[in-house]
Amino acid sequence: MRKWVVGALVAAAVAAMASTASAKPALTKVTLQLKWVPQAQFAGYYAAQDLGYYKAAGLDVTLLNGGPNITPEVVVASGHAQIGVDWLPSLLAARDKGTQLVNIAQVFARSGMTQLTWKSSGITKISQMRGKKVANWLGGNQWELFAALTKAGINPNNPKDVTIVQQPFDMNLFLKHQVDSASAMTYNELAQVYESGVKPSQINVIKMQDAGTGMLEDGMFSTASWLKSPANQATAAKVIGASLAGWIYCRDHVAACVGFTLKAGPTLGKAHQTWMMNQINELIWPNTSGIGIMNAADFNRTAAIAKQFGVIKKAPSAGAYRTDLAKEAVAGLKKQGMDVYGKGYKPLTVKIVPGGK
Repeated sequence: MRKWVVGALVAAAVAAMASTASAKPALTKVTLQLKWVPQAQFAGYYAAQDLGYYKAAGLDVTLLNGGPNITPEVVVASGHAQIGVDWLPSLLAARDKGTQLVNIAQVFARSGMTQLTWKSSGITKISQMRGKKVANWLGGNQWELFAALTKAGINPNNPKDVTIVQQPFDMNLFLKHQVDSASAMTYNELAQVYESGVKPSQINVIKMQDAGTGMLEDGMFSTASWLKSPANQATAAKVIGASLAGWIYCRDHVAACVGFTLKAGPTLGKAHQTWMMNQINELIWPNTSGIGIMNAADFNRTAAIAKQFGVIKKAPSAGAYRTDLAKEAVAGLKKQGMDVYGKGYKPLTVKIVPGGK
């Protein structure tokens, strides 16, 4: 009887060991907070999820949608998400208030902010906006415009120089000719103007990037405290790598990534999301440093503008961004034969559909 019991225990132990050996390692859970509601601005993350890139990296990633009442920095700082996506000035403002957030991958390489004017107005550059009504959403979105006005010798805080009008989240003020110029992101509001029936030949599109005051937008960030752990650093590098792989896929497969975006549930239609996907790609590609790797000059320009206009009270302290995790991720992508630079990238020609359906 004793031999039988011992034999049974040994058999059970062997079976348990075999079962453990064959079991796959548990996926590491990570929550990623996006900046805004579902749209192609985040298609790379949707692609990484739907194509299984996160899972292949050993990750179980939850993507949280953003919105007007959600601040990614607050969500990440509170520990409800480990990684967030937001514009760099917002991250710098949070750091300036003592929240130790760190940019770990700069996805967008250039600004998508523009000012629109009617061709009939004759306003083709920022310096011609003196004495005009210029609209912007404000609330932290005005700094590139204010920097461009200041650069042109126009004080944005002096009504004698220019009248700044708070712009709602639609383009009606501009469409009704109630302002001389209105702000528009290349990937969203500009399309809305075209979708209303306005032809490209009727308007001027003045890009803040061309004006020399473009600030860095969508980047990935985390907290310094979470990143102290070597295990969390390894996890962050995996999240970055899988996400950047998603963006590389979206560069080369626009239609498929529009499909991933529509699956996520945006309020605007397929045609609008196709325009957005194409324009977002233009903000990422080509990328001379390699996608995700912060360019120091671009960081310094963004920080200087932020300080000039009081977004931050002091220059960013050391540690506002780190490139080691993104470099590790990019090195891994290159080993897989992925093009992390997109030197030959050419945007598509996207047809405007009324209403963006």
